[in-house]
Amino acid sequence: MRKMLRRLLKGVTAAGLLVAGFSSGSVFADGKTKDVLNVAHRGASAYAPEHTLPSYELGEQMKGDYIEIDLQMTQDGHLIAMHDETLDRTTDGTGRVNDHTLAEIKELDAGSWFNEAHPEYAKPEYVGLKVPTLEEVLDHLGPNKKYYIETKAPEVYPGMEEKLLATLERHGLLTDKALAKRHVLIQSFSRESLLKIHDMNPDIPLVQLLWYDTPAVIEDAELDHIETYAVGVGPNYKMIDREYVQNVRDHGLDLHPYTVNKKADMKKLIDWGVTGMFTNHPDRLHEVLKGR
Repeated sequence: MRKMLRRLLKGVTAAGLLVAGFSSGSVFADGKTKDVLNVAHRGASAYAPEHTLPSYELGEQMKGDYIEIDLQMTQDGHLIAMHDETLDRTTDGTGRVNDHTLAEIKELDAGSWFNEAHPEYAKPEYVGLKVPTLEEVLDHLGPNKKYYIETKAPEVYPGMEEKLLATLERHGLLTDKALAKRHVLIQSFSRESLLKIHDMNPDIPLVQLLWYDTPAVIEDAELDHIETYAVGVGPNYKMIDREYVQNVRDHGLDLHPYTVNKKADMKKLIDWGVTGMFTNHPDRLHEVLKGR
């Protein structure tokens, strides 16, 4: 019956949804009408050094619903907020994260590179910023904020998932109330990492990240499998189209493409029916959503 209903829904266009009284782009998988999620990608990373406390704070100030935190793990087993597996791009250090202890990484400057790369947004206080641990981010922002966390290269870091869930538990983010309000979403390109987390706690909402080198097509069989452990998918936005969005939404899954920085693209994706998106400019997405 469920698949029959999906086939019937295949022919429903975004315009048809509007006629039916729904706001295109704001119908979530739970059937309620909500705002499109504004996810501050690595914080407000267009305006401050990515994955630093000032970037996260700015993401909130610019009306991001969630801040995104990429995770790597140090040699001595600490989860840190960093996108790359190496230190070179966003610090004055070099080499792989897992070859360094937390103490060694805490000696590095994680802010000066931004001032050099983006002089129009440079600030003296960015010089000497430290790489934060996940614990520090959660301590700083508190349990009432919303976090979109990615397990990066989990195959490189055995035990990453256990450490992540233990940290979230300590900070009160895995209570029934926090889970019901989706204070945490966990995403990964690694299906194995998400399945492991799902086995550990099936109540945590998960999002399967996807990358496409060519125009995106996603088969019903893949979506059927994803919906057994995840609440949504996150593709690179330049490769998807309206049909792709419709197919994902017909399966009752949320759709959070990345990384969308131009207002024209934001508006187009909302018209297609996405339920959220990642952006380095949460202020821009807030303006787009406010104007609809």
